[in-house]
Amino acid sequence: MRYLATGRPRADDAEWTARIDAHRARRPAGWHTVETTDVTGQLDRSAGASVLVDDLGTWLTGVLDDAGAWDGGPGALAKASVEADALVRAVGRCQAARLVLVSAEVGLGVVPATRSGRLFRDELGALNTRLAQVCDEVLLLVAGIPLRLR
Repeated sequence: MRYLATGRPRADDAEWTARIDAHRARRPAGWHTVETTDVTGQLDRSAGASVLVDDLGTWLTGVLDDAGAWDGGPGALAKASVEADALVRAVGRCQAARLVLVSAEVGLGVVPATRSGRLFRDELGALNTRLAQVCDEVLLLVAGIPLRLR
């Protein structure tokens, strides 16, 4: 199993560092872990392997960070969209033996009170929708129970 971990280490955030360390400690020893923000490139190099991407919300947060989207900079969402487009194309052409994408379902709760919360909710919801269109199977996990959507 090739495990693509998308969380970016942050030297200025001890709590986030502890979360990443806890995730590292829980991973099975037999998994080949790649900590990366280049999910698209990794998928293109994963022919024949089983791949788990964990998780798309964390990946998207990094993309929005890089684009300057939280501040509403000009062209920021267009720049982030280019990255999302590339990911959707990479998933559609991926030759992995099995590809599992982990993402949060953001449309089931209240609309966030902050601009950044609404931006994240909207962008992750749109990304999830687009990825579901190119995936053979879509599951929703509720209380540890998988519900097959397609």
